[in-house]
Amino acid sequence: QVQLVESGGGLVQAGESLRLSCAASRSLFIINTMGWYRQAPGKQRELVATITRGDSTNYADSVKGRFTISKDNAKNTVYLQMNSLKPEDTAVYYCWASSGSSWGQGTQVTVSP
Repeated sequence: QVQLVESGGGLVQAGESLRLSCAASRSLFIINTMGWYRQAPGKQRELVATITRGDSTNYADSVKGRFTISKDNAKNTVYLQMNSLKPEDTAVYYCWASSGSSWGQGTQVTVSP
């Protein structure tokens, strides 16, 4: 398994931006896929974005064009740049690694109208 530590959440107004970071305890070169999921109150956890070892990315339709997932292999860190945030983006955001299906502890993102 991989230990994952998220950071960067917070409270912003609609239209503003945030960048989430996920630091992994192991080299990203040995992890096939990293991703971000989110869970809003009363809802199921849903996929936000993924990035493969080869830098292929995938996004939920609801965030396409607004969110960008990227990684820095030298820092073992994955990022989620979130622009044009909407109130419906409010959720706890979780980092995920395909290695052992590992999860971070989550970071709260709250977007006010």
